[in-house]
Amino acid sequence: MSYDVIVRNGRWFDGTGAPSATRHLGIRDGKVAVVSAQPLDESGCPRVIDASGKWVLPGLIDIHTHYDVEVLESPSLSESVRHGVTSVFLGSCSLSTVHASPSDAGDLFARVEAIPRRHVVGALEEAKTWMSARDYVDALEALPLGPNVAAFLGHSDMRAAQMGLNRATRKDLRPSDFELANMEAMLTEALDAGFVGMSTQQLLFDKLDGDTCRSRTLPSTYAKSRERRRLNTILRRRGRALQAGPDLTSPFSLASLILGSTGLGRTKLKTSLLSAADIKSNPYTIRILGPIAAVVKRLRGDLRWQHLPVPFEVYADGIDLVVFEEFGSGAAALHLSDEIERNALLRDEEYRRWFRKDYDKRFGVKVWHRDFFDADIVACPDGSVIGKTFGQVGVERGGVHPVDAFLDLVVEYGTKLRWRTTISGHRPEILDMLARTPGVQLGFSDAGAHLRNMAFYNFGLRFLRRVRDSERAGRPSVTLEQAVHRLTGELADWYDIDAGHLREGDRADLVVIDPAHLDDTLDAYAESAMSAYDNLSRMVNRNDDAVTAVLVGGEYVFGAGVAADVLGVTRTGRFLRAGERTAR
Repeated sequence: MSYDVIVRNGRWFDGTGAPSATRHLGIRDGKVAVVSAQPLDESGCPRVIDASGKWVLPGLIDIHTHYDVEVLESPSLSESVRHGVTSVFLGSCSLSTVHASPSDAGDLFARVEAIPRRHVVGALEEAKTWMSARDYVDALEALPLGPNVAAFLGHSDMRAAQMGLNRATRKDLRPSDFELANMEAMLTEALDAGFVGMSTQQLLFDKLDGDTCRSRTLPSTYAKSRERRRLNTILRRRGRALQAGPDLTSPFSLASLILGSTGLGRTKLKTSLLSAADIKSNPYTIRILGPIAAVVKRLRGDLRWQHLPVPFEVYADGIDLVVFEEFGSGAAALHLSDEIERNALLRDEEYRRWFRKDYDKRFGVKVWHRDFFDADIVACPDGSVIGKTFGQVGVERGGVHPVDAFLDLVVEYGTKLRWRTTISGHRPEILDMLARTPGVQLGFSDAGAHLRNMAFYNFGLRFLRRVRDSERAGRPSVTLEQAVHRLTGELADWYDIDAGHLREGDRADLVVIDPAHLDDTLDAYAESAMSAYDNLSRMVNRNDDAVTAVLVGGEYVFGAGVAADVLGVTRTGRFLRAGERTAR
């Protein structure tokens, strides 16, 4: 029997958590035709991949991206594919591009996700031909997709399209019965088209861009219980997922989302919450998230916490970083898009007193630790401050408050001042605990967003490295087989998509990894220009020796840092419809 591709002699993981073994895989017509303990006949096979000493596993799944805009202009999504990701989810955080106008989508995405507004608007004005979720799926499948794509329908997207962005972001207005019925119809039609569910957001420091409603929170944050309940009823009935971000300052918001997943006296609601993060500003809460999910399970619910399984390290140019949105003085600065006006504000002593007061608050819920002694300067025209923290700079300047040291440098150098800090995920023992916690889903990369702020495209490889190193040290948190399952089959099964497994009859989405190169290069800093965004230099990952081959639908698309000619030219990925499985 002839094969299109043979992957020989690799350590094979099937994505179910079953024991791995050395196997030979024969691929034909985009599927795994055979998994054999014996070598296969390679006669006539046009591509033979030698995986000796390497791992062969299902393509990784990224359940939380913001590729909604990039996929329209660069459908290869090569920054994820090069690291072994073969399936990505769009439509996170209540944001999708299905229904909102290009202008409204620009306001929704630009400031929240740090994607230049003109590129959001321009991409949609150029590409948008769809009027419904079904049309949107057809439009995606007409693109030369690199990876597979699944999607949530965004609550803010629906609300903006039905009510208009201005009405959708006013506290004194509710959708009419007609508008709410139309949103129900939108969600139903999206689920019929194969969407995995709906995303919503209640977090109050995600702010709109543009001029019409600038600095208002996302439309979904204005929804009341009746609206959320009616939309969730559809998800319950269809067995589809709700992805949600609670308002961290409101116990009621978090409690309602947690209890909303329960199934006592009703159908459970599959709920994935943002997020399980070991934040420096609150080192204790993280330990109760797993038990909360376990309690919900006993109440016949189905709750998961999304988790980025690597340190959450962020970079910023000047004051352009979303964490400043969570307190009043920071949001006031980001409200001003004009640099002259913003600098005038940052110089103002009354404003600085306000910022210092926000900075010095030690109580209350917050994401950023607000410690400028834990913020390293990595680039600045004044070379004397590079490698120092803002706190150190303040001390060296005669005991200047860290806030003033920071604002002085921002005013003087603007976005030429670049700095970094780690917000969460800093304790390896907590990362190990979360790796084995059943109520935690591994993902939350935000790929395609925050282009100058962070790069977690290779989070799966970094997680596998940590598991491998723990095994070597004799203190394993999970087995490698369990780790692969957590990144692949577990996610595919929960969201009910045709991905994440590598058995006979499964679609041949796979990655070949050289464990010898799961090393420090995974953490290295790198940037790459985005041609679609006027050569904007975005943060990326470059550890090209770790992944030696990536196949999507049986087609070789990437390996050793080099894209195959077909990637982004020929469609290798497809739209993953929830509930639709390839016959095995």
